[in-house]
Amino acid sequence: MFQIGPYQIDSQCILAPMAGVTDAPFRRLCRQFGAGLTTTEMVTSDTTLWSSDKSRLRLPSHEMRADESVKWPISVQIAGSDPQMMANAAQQAVSHGAQIVDINMGCPAKKVCKKAAGSALLQNEPLVAAILDAVVSSVSVPVTLKIRTGWDTDHRNGTTIARIAEDSGIQALAVHGRTRACRFLGSAEYDTIADIVSGVEIPVFANGDIDTPEKAKAVLRSTGAAAVMLGRSSLGNPWIFQQTNHYLQQGTHCPTPALTEVKHIVLWHLRELHKFYGDIKGLRIARKHVGWYCNKLSDSQAFMKQFNQLDTPHSQLQALHRFFDERIYHEERAA
Repeated sequence: MFQIGPYQIDSQCILAPMAGVTDAPFRRLCRQFGAGLTTTEMVTSDTTLWSSDKSRLRLPSHEMRADESVKWPISVQIAGSDPQMMANAAQQAVSHGAQIVDINMGCPAKKVCKKAAGSALLQNEPLVAAILDAVVSSVSVPVTLKIRTGWDTDHRNGTTIARIAEDSGIQALAVHGRTRACRFLGSAEYDTIADIVSGVEIPVFANGDIDTPEKAKAVLRSTGAAAVMLGRSSLGNPWIFQQTNHYLQQGTHCPTPALTEVKHIVLWHLRELHKFYGDIKGLRIARKHVGWYCNKLSDSQAFMKQFNQLDTPHSQLQALHRFFDERIYHEERAA
């Protein structure tokens, strides 16, 4: 469908990097459902902190050891505001297995922006250019960039940033269709994304408020983007990539997974989280993912209240078995 350096991406539907969400188990699950590209959670450009469990688990070496048959390009996202530190972080990311380095200039979080990183950088175009030049020249792998449409509604400079990116050698650009000041409020600005697409020749990914296959197709048509990037709509719903790919290719809908299939997906995901993080952290991380899955099912509130009190991997797995088996039984009787 499109190229990033030597890598051909065969899907117009890719996963947005999300801190605290797109860990190795979730990325693997989304790829199984057809996400054409996935990117790690954001890691700091301060490589002295990479020995921490938080950063260590975000780097791809774990993922590569877990699956030696990895065929897709492994993309690692870095964030920071110092060009030399960012260049060093990019080199270190490659040494840890990154085949693509992604630069975060889109995160609106206060703790990131107060360090003049993430979307805060959009206020300083010369610094943006310096960072991009430093990173691109420091590594031999493709470098990509994620931005917003600008700092605030009075300063939408996304088209300017996109041209700077292309001139610096950035090979693909993801655009969340909001300014930093908008955070996640209001509607995504697809017209601004369309302007950015028309101003550069590198692939552009449209991001923001894309929650159905129909919306994905409409956004691709209206913006001319190479792909859509799905984020929040994939939470508890990784099969959205399969559904969207099918709709884009065939123009028809593929069925939503049956409850029995959803059960197998959730249990697989839960086991992988326990294995990846260990019992203590895995229990905590599992709660939010199970909550996203179960929120889409009826009468889940009481179950989640109980589930969030469970304190062993076995009890979590057993509770989910019972939860789904009861619903499958009633569904079969109703049929």
